[in-house]
Amino acid sequence: MRMLKKTVPLLLALLLALSVTACGGKTEPPAPETPEGQEPPAAEEVTLRLAALKGPTAMGLVKLMRDSEEAGADGSRYEFTLAGSADEVTPALIKGELDMACVPANLASVLYNKTEGQIVTLAVNTLGVLYLVENGNAVQSLRDLAGKTIVAAGKGSTPEYALRYLLKENGIDPDRDLVIDWKSEHSECVAALASGAATIALLPQPFVTVAQTKLAGLRMAVDLNAEWDALDNGSGLITGVVAARKDFVDAHPEAVEAFLKEYAASVEWVNANTADAAALIGEYGIVDAAVAEKALPYCNIVCLTGGELAERLPGYLQVLFEADPASVGGKLPEETFCYHA
Repeated sequence: MRMLKKTVPLLLALLLALSVTACGGKTEPPAPETPEGQEPPAAEEVTLRLAALKGPTAMGLVKLMRDSEEAGADGSRYEFTLAGSADEVTPALIKGELDMACVPANLASVLYNKTEGQIVTLAVNTLGVLYLVENGNAVQSLRDLAGKTIVAAGKGSTPEYALRYLLKENGIDPDRDLVIDWKSEHSECVAALASGAATIALLPQPFVTVAQTKLAGLRMAVDLNAEWDALDNGSGLITGVVAARKDFVDAHPEAVEAFLKEYAASVEWVNANTADAAALIGEYGIVDAAVAEKALPYCNIVCLTGGELAERLPGYLQVLFEADPASVGGKLPEETFCYHA
């Protein structure tokens, strides 16, 4: 009897312990702790392959490009490619040979439709760079163009659609109230100004700055980017964006977020350090350094992401779509076109 009295409490204690274990389910072994003095394991490193076109849409990248170059092969997380035209970039992006590319805004929409949604836009990197320039002082606003003749290049493309939209919004009929003499190249517009055959032209930066070095007295009469902003309709005049492959973005969200932060920092540095930025721009062969230094303040280089991207880009594409659906790929992209973290 004495032995039984001693055994029962022991059995009850054992059963209680077993029941607690059962209620708690399967216990997992504790995660190994990082030894003191050592860094935790690093996340998987991703090398991001990015292309940009020589011109304003690549200017904001130069600080990031230099930092990557200084990091060297062992420390850089980027591979940069500079191209002369979009035709050199888009096939590589579609094939997966590039992860991202700085391209014209409407081209990103075309690619989105062509790939059935497999291209997303991460950021606006350049706002409007179009200016009306004049040899004289007759034009102070778009309304002053009534009865005038201007020369321009880009018929049947975004420069024409943007100009016509802004003229209409300012009460000017582009088909009746003025004459637009379309040239095949910007250089022809400058030649017309130089010869006196024209006094007003539509030109983009940094071509405006180049023209001013050749034509004394040529002034920027109207900034189309400012005119668009004055409409205060929530959209924006947009030149370039950063487009990316959706499969890359989905697979590497941390790398994408890190890039956007570093890109924004690079843009901020470029805008705050014009001379140093211009030197890098010239060094990388994007634009001549002397031209870049004068043109940078007028190139509207930005890094607009998230809500700003989603607010400004669709309205601009809507204008292009109404002018010519083919300019955006036949239809407007869906909301998934704009990236949200």
